[in-house]
Amino acid sequence: MEEIIVAIRTFMEAGGQVLYLIAGATFFMWAVICERYWFIRTEHRKDVGAALEYWEGRPERKSWTARLIRERLISEVNERLKANMGVIKTLIALLPLLGLLGTVTGMVSVFEAMTYSGGNARSMAAGVSMATIPTMSGMVATLSGVLANTFLVSKVESESNLLEDTLTADH
Repeated sequence: MEEIIVAIRTFMEAGGQVLYLIAGATFFMWAVICERYWFIRTEHRKDVGAALEYWEGRPERKSWTARLIRERLISEVNERLKANMGVIKTLIALLPLLGLLGTVTGMVSVFEAMTYSGGNARSMAAGVSMATIPTMSGMVATLSGVLANTFLVSKVESESNLLEDTLTADH
């Protein structure tokens, strides 16, 4: 276990300060992704059940007022279902930019090393690590978020369509 902690610390130090921002943003993104998945599996079912119970308890479902009530029910459930999806998309867009910021700060370190050591390869190596590790980390975090977001978007879309199909005006 101690070796893992040392390896993580070494990796984070080699990547520079921006890597901590990337790690924090990635953790936050995955916390929101997990929250959305948990919400769909638990709370959303309750929302659909409550909307269906209210709809089924109505004596008529074909009038103009009934159609508006149906649209309101669908809209309220969908609003909660789609909450925080924009946060995930924003973080997915932000992570590569943070990686690019790490690249720029790493290259600044390379140029500083070149200035003070006259192009000594050993002194430039740390700056090159600071330039490449955040870029790679931002891309890996982004790809993982894109895959999870694609799954969540398709799940949200199918749940939304299922709700619209469930609340029918059959009498």
